[in-house]
Amino acid sequence: MKIRGFAHKYGADVDTDVIIPARYLNVSDSAELAKHCMEDIDADFVKRVKPGDVIVATTNFGCGSSREHAPIAIKTAGVSCIIAKSFARIFFRNSINLGLPVLECDGVCEETDKGDLLEVELATGEIRNVTKGKTYRAKPYPEFMLDLIKVGGLIEYTKQKLDIRRR
Repeated sequence: MKIRGFAHKYGADVDTDVIIPARYLNVSDSAELAKHCMEDIDADFVKRVKPGDVIVATTNFGCGSSREHAPIAIKTAGVSCIIAKSFARIFFRNSINLGLPVLECDGVCEETDKGDLLEVELATGEIRNVTKGKTYRAKPYPEFMLDLIKVGGLIEYTKQKLDIRRR
């Protein structure tokens, strides 16, 4: 599975309260959540983000509360992947469960500028900064996690597995 998109760059400790502010937690519609994605840290994010784009960050991305609203808002806004040096564990798992790829990799954020074109191959963990001609290697996903991401998350993955068993 190959991802290709432009970089949106953030630093350390981007918490779920700036990814989707608490004032929107009573919203259940993912499209409405996406309209407010990152607005407290980057007011123009939703105006700039295009389908397929990639977020890069340094450490502890997604810290704070365990709300699923944060990865839902990011994914629905059009982001295809998040690359960071590290993630808050609950955010990492929520993202995978929702079919939003997240990769831990050193050096990408430090050497990537906002707007750089990135290519990510999830099966191998290869991350290419096309703009700068640099290549990085993240740990690739195990096959079952790739399958989960490809179908859009844990719910769809489980439905497919149950359908296979029923046949």
